[in-house]
Amino acid sequence: MSAARESAPAFDLTTGPFTLAAGEGGRLLAEGPLTFVSARRARELGLDALEAAGDGGLTIDCQGVTASDSAGLAVLLDWLAAAKAQGRSLRFTHLPQGLAALGRISEVNELLERGV
Repeated sequence: MSAARESAPAFDLTTGPFTLAAGEGGRLLAEGPLTFVSARRARELGLDALEAAGDGGLTIDCQGVTASDSAGLAVLLDWLAAAKAQGRSLRFTHLPQGLAALGRISEVNELLERGV
């Protein structure tokens, strides 16, 4: 292996920014790590998206989430609580296996699957 190749940093899916980008059909695409490091920003982005959605419902596609932990799960639950308090619907699609497993362990998997 060449010295240049050995010194190149490994690509790390657990770092970098979390984003919510507009997708097709009014969906939002969650991309990047949804972890303790990104939870504050992710929470704010989701709450802003709910506010911008007006009276309509919102679907967030989580297929682009590259890493997750219990803080990420807490963010999703916070978004659901905010949507319910505002009388809006919110649904998640393509939850990564790690988030789905955390939901099962925490006994909130049905809520994550059906949304509000």
